[in-house]
Amino acid sequence: MSPHTVGTTVAPESAAAHPATVRTRDWLIVAAAAIVALIALYAVFVDNGDLVSATGSYLHEFSHDGRHLFGAPCH
Repeated sequence: MSPHTVGTTVAPESAAAHPATVRTRDWLIVAAAAIVALIALYAVFVDNGDLVSATGSYLHEFSHDGRHLFGAPCH
């Protein structure tokens, strides 16, 4: 062994993440995706364009067309 590599090796056990940490991270990713999906569904189906109307007519028309795409009543 070279003197330049002494103490730089990592044991395989310490390199792997703890299963509880991986599981918690996975649940946080799922929860964040669910929250984003619920906000998007609210914006398209319930909001009637009020959420995006302050940004201009382009986003309002885009969300309005999305309602037609999903078959939601809007008129």
